[in-house]
Amino acid sequence: MAENAEAQAQNADPGSEADMKNLEFLLDIPLQVSVEVGRTRILIKDLLELQEGSILELDKLAGEPLDVYVNSRLIARGEAVLVKDKFGIRLTDVVSPAERIENLG
Repeated sequence: MAENAEAQAQNADPGSEADMKNLEFLLDIPLQVSVEVGRTRILIKDLLELQEGSILELDKLAGEPLDVYVNSRLIARGEAVLVKDKFGIRLTDVVSPAERIENLG
């Protein structure tokens, strides 16, 4: 009887090996990650006139946090950084799990 209760307690532990094995298949699912610098609306006529050197005014100010999306869902905000001649993003604010679930619908 005590062994059965102990087994149930182990299964209820969210960090147990059984739970990790059940979630392991999720670790190899590819996700699309994108970073949004800002947005703008533009007429097709103006879009077709764009050329190298053209400037588009975005809705964000310089220095504002960048939005990080995973599969088109906002999950964090951060700032651009340069790492060995490549751009990266340092996360400064991660959307809480409750907010992420709320934004699913």
